[in-house]
Amino acid sequence: MPNTDEPKLISGNANMPLAKAIARRMSMHRGKQVKLVDARVERFNDGEIFVEVFENVRGEDMFILQSTSNPANDNLMELLIMADALRRSSAARVTAVLPYFGYARQDRRTKARTPITAKLVANMLVGTGIERVLTMDLHAAQIQGFFDIPVDNLYASPIFALDIKTQFKGKMSDLMVVSPDVGGVARARELAKRINSPLAIVDKRREKPGEVAEMTVIGDVTGKTCLIVDDICDTAGTLCKAAEVLIGNGAKEVHAYITHGVLSGPAVERVTKSVMKSLVVTDSIAPTEAVLGAPNIRIVPTAPIFAQAILNIWNGTSVSSLFEAETLSPIYDGMYAAE
Repeated sequence: MPNTDEPKLISGNANMPLAKAIARRMSMHRGKQVKLVDARVERFNDGEIFVEVFENVRGEDMFILQSTSNPANDNLMELLIMADALRRSSAARVTAVLPYFGYARQDRRTKARTPITAKLVANMLVGTGIERVLTMDLHAAQIQGFFDIPVDNLYASPIFALDIKTQFKGKMSDLMVVSPDVGGVARARELAKRINSPLAIVDKRREKPGEVAEMTVIGDVTGKTCLIVDDICDTAGTLCKAAEVLIGNGAKEVHAYITHGVLSGPAVERVTKSVMKSLVVTDSIAPTEAVLGAPNIRIVPTAPIFAQAILNIWNGTSVSSLFEAETLSPIYDGMYAAE
């Protein structure tokens, strides 16, 4: 194990605002300033990525902050090249902090002659010398098994629970958590348990990727304020249609809590024009100007939980303790009222 005085952070270009926010939060937790390691991640004229680290990292415990979001291939290559640069510079340990793990939706073979790209990416990360991965809300929990190194998978549901208890104070009895598909029931049940709410399911049938043929609501949502919970919102077509179906089945209001706001293509426009009162996403993916300007899209921060998780990994204490409200509430003190 590395024997260093401080964890060292380095960031690619995928989500620099989040990386700086994590460094600030770690500074608050440590009582001393934590800065991002001085480095440059640039491109040659032909698009090749070049990394140069300007500080000595020999024997250091290094944490690379990089979401593999759009452009996924460029951000993934930045991560791999940074890891290689650190390993060749004799860093004691390299941990990849991926707030959003791209390619996670390709976690199994759904048809003949298709890849399992999530496993391929896991092999690439391990092969480049990364010794640990810290991420949030993997699309499928079994992806942790694709790695032959430790994987810490944080959950957004404890943060969402704090937000919901603040935003819907006095209206908690009217809430109903909704899973937008059968595969997301476990995630929705976890949040429903935290806020002591009933659970409903929207059963959807796809004709082909990106299109939904039919939706059926399982559960009585009449007069309820529905909270749709999912890990990824891409084009928002399914999400907006689910909101319409819920309203059509008697729901009073529909809000959505999504961990990773991919929000590609027409997503922001769809959400803005939809019947949803609000869409809440985390900052695991850097928001675009369109997202920031949308009146019914709100962003909750993940820097406090990532900062504490990094410190816990560095000093060898429990990461799973951050899943408990008693531990998480003080970390978000000032943002949400204590329970």
